[in-house]
Amino acid sequence: MAYLDFAALERTPLKREPYDYVVVPDFVRADGFRGVVADYPPVPGPGSHPLSEVTIGGHFEALIEELDGPEFRAAIEKKFGVDLSARPTMFTVRGECRPTDGKIHTDSTTKIITVLLYMNEKWEKDGGRLRILRNGTDIEDYVDEVPPHGGTLLVFRRSDNSWHGHLPFDGTRRAIQMNWVTDQSVVAREQGRHRISSTFKKLNPFRRAS
Repeated sequence: MAYLDFAALERTPLKREPYDYVVVPDFVRADGFRGVVADYPPVPGPGSHPLSEVTIGGHFEALIEELDGPEFRAAIEKKFGVDLSARPTMFTVRGECRPTDGKIHTDSTTKIITVLLYMNEKWEKDGGRLRILRNGTDIEDYVDEVPPHGGTLLVFRRSDNSWHGHLPFDGTRRAIQMNWVTDQSVVAREQGRHRISSTFKKLNPFRRAS
């Protein structure tokens, strides 16, 4: 089964203000989306968790394999005009959002391209909608707002002004994050950091640790 709508990504124009990004609603095809949601792994608490710390399989695992495949990489290279052939990838998953999440940031300098794929069936709340921001201080000064549902894809090029964040939300908020990063040492360091945090949350399931 093909999960990703590459034709939709190709025909969606790259936006360049205030930085390079693209939003593709329904990027995960409807028939595949239902299967991926059904197979979305239990996530041990808030924050980001590496795939090694959750149990993946079925449609979810197949989706990850397609995201990490050559067709998606080629599509992103073409869209952003960047060569990712020698760049490693890194994946984390989220399942729960805290009211303290969503603070304005740009992502670390070791990230080249950030991919966010939202796996919530519907989204009616104001909080939790990622905003593409003009600056690093005002969450209301945004050019775009991305509802985190229905297999919506957001991809942006990390830069010193790639500000983004969202209004507070407390509850289930499923998202897959994929990054192309500068080198393999980044993957080892970041995955190790998330692994420690994930293990702590497994041992303390009732504590909403950062």
